[in-house]
Amino acid sequence: MATALFMQRIIEMTDASCDQEHIEMIIYNKPSIPDRTGYILDHTKANPLEPMAEVGNHLANQGVDVIAIPCITSTYFYDDLTKGIPIPVINGIDAVCSYLNHNNISRVGLMATSGTIASGLFQDKLAKSGIELVLPDDAGQSAVISVIYDGVKAGKPVPMDLFHNASVELRDQGAEVIILGCTELSVVKSTHEIGSGFLDALDVLAQSCVNSCGTLKKEYIDLIIK
Repeated sequence: MATALFMQRIIEMTDASCDQEHIEMIIYNKPSIPDRTGYILDHTKANPLEPMAEVGNHLANQGVDVIAIPCITSTYFYDDLTKGIPIPVINGIDAVCSYLNHNNISRVGLMATSGTIASGLFQDKLAKSGIELVLPDDAGQSAVISVIYDGVKAGKPVPMDLFHNASVELRDQGAEVIILGCTELSVVKSTHEIGSGFLDALDVLAQSCVNSCGTLKKEYIDLIIK
C-alpha cells in the first residue's frame, strides 16, 4: 500500500499537463524481502540487504536515473546497499532532516518503527542539524507499532485511538512537528483525518524524486500539514 501511495504522490506532485510530461517510473514491488525491523532488532533473523541490493541493481540495469525506497526503516542498510548500486539512491532520512532544517523547525517528534528508532539514524542526523528530537515512551511506541503492523500491514482497520494517543504524547513533549517516519503511517494519513503539524516522510521522498527527475507543482513545496 505504501508503494502504491508513493507512486500516486509522485504523479500528483509533478507539474504536467499531459501524459507525456509525467515522470517515467519502474516500480519493483517485492514484499518477500525480510522484515527490516525484525533484522535490526535481532540479527539472527533473515537479512534483507541482499534481496534489496538485487532489486537496486535490477533497476539500475533497466536504465533508471535515481532510486527511491518507500521504506524509511531500510535506510539502516543505506551505506552497505549503495556500495554495490551504480546509480544514486535517495536517502529518505537525510531528505526529511534537510527539509526540517530548511524550514527552521527546532523540535520534532518521531513516529516510526522500532527498527528505525533503534538504528539511531534520525537521532544522529537531527542532532547534527541542531534539531531536538522527542520519542514516544514504551507504551507510545507499542501503540505506533500496533498501528503499523496490526493495522496497515495486516490489512485491518487502523486503531486510530492508539495513533492519536502517541501523537498527543509527542505534542506534550513540545514537538512542533511530528515526523511520520514509516510509510505505513503515510497510508494512515491518506485514509484518516490526523490533524495538523505532521510531516510525512513519504511526501518528502516523493518531492525529492520529482525535484530530481521533473518539475514540482508549487502547491507541494510546503509539506507540513497545516
